[in-house]
Amino acid sequence: MGLYQEFVDRGLVAQCTNEEAVKDLLDNKKAVFYIGFDPTADSLHVGHFMQMKIMAHMQRAGHTPIAIFGGGTAMIGDPSGKTDMRKMLTKEQISHNIECFKKQMAKFIDITDGKAYFVNNGDWLLDLNYVDFLREVGVYFSVNKMLTAECYKSRLENGLSFLEFNYMLMQSYDFYKLNQEYNCVLELGGDDQWSNILGGVQLVKRKAGREVYGLTFNLLLNSEGKKMGKTEKGAVWLDAEKTSCYDFFQYWRNIDDADVIKCLKMLTFVPLEKINEYSMLEGSALNTAKEVLAYELTSMVHGKEEADKALAAARAIFSSGQLSENMPTTALSDSDFTDGRITVVDLMLKSGLAPSKGEARRLIQQGGVTIRSEKVSSSDFSLAREDFSEDVILKKGKKTYHRFILSE
Repeated sequence: MGLYQEFVDRGLVAQCTNEEAVKDLLDNKKAVFYIGFDPTADSLHVGHFMQMKIMAHMQRAGHTPIAIFGGGTAMIGDPSGKTDMRKMLTKEQISHNIECFKKQMAKFIDITDGKAYFVNNGDWLLDLNYVDFLREVGVYFSVNKMLTAECYKSRLENGLSFLEFNYMLMQSYDFYKLNQEYNCVLELGGDDQWSNILGGVQLVKRKAGREVYGLTFNLLLNSEGKKMGKTEKGAVWLDAEKTSCYDFFQYWRNIDDADVIKCLKMLTFVPLEKINEYSMLEGSALNTAKEVLAYELTSMVHGKEEADKALAAARAIFSSGQLSENMPTTALSDSDFTDGRITVVDLMLKSGLAPSKGEARRLIQQGGVTIRSEKVSSSDFSLAREDFSEDVILKKGKKTYHRFILSE
């Protein structure tokens, strides 16, 4: 099976500027391609993971990836998929975020000996003369056509700033620069980037007279059509300091039955033949496939050792009810207690099991909180400091466990 067909069979391919040419490029040639990452946070998240997996898949097939970090475009902000303008970041924040991205991405992409490149579009965008840029690039873009692009059209009702309106030109210019300097002929991205990718393909053709291509991939959506990678705590990050290895594992272990096969296809390297076997499972038997998904992704992001720990912890808790040293744990200090006691609401807030006291109270009222196998019936319920002489296990819902200990 060719690489392009494998992408199709895994449910990845959304749109392509020239399917026949791109298929030939992926299956029969060695191409330089790129994917852009705007450094809007100090960690990559699940939304980025599929793009990195695709880059790794392409690299394994002999193609050369360029990961371009938006040191310039992040100063503007991509309006795609946003109802409001993104928060403005400083140059220092963006530079810090790029360094964090590089460290995380190096786990997936081999950048030794020219096998891949990490580049910063701030190197050419930040020093541009605006009038020269308009004459060199802006002349090739139709405002009327740009306003029909989904990334802009969806923002017109709420207000689209002129700052953001420049984003498509800047991203398109990235493709032109990479084509000139690296002979890059293919841009990949999520399907929400289709309009921006088209802009780049057309700019290279009009300005340089070269044929280049664009390919977008389906967004990672759950069975309800919502983006995956969100919890009540916020985004599922790839940085273990922001989302623990255990929580990362549990996110994938606990996804809906309807999503597990799709995630195995889109996010892992598990052979399609094996995934098709998992697709025949039903009911509780699907837990086997969920465990494989969680283990594969945790191993790729955090390493085999951490994946083994998370798997052992999950099996110990859910199979035998045993306490595991790898369970998410919060250490309490004397300052956490008031008159020697702490409420269950404060425990949930401190551990991140609830984003607010109101949400913690709601969960308790719904009967969704248990401590030491006893259901908590009142949001006023509290524990004394001496109750923590032994570990306290709090259970939220059916699947989330958390341990509380006293700090030494």
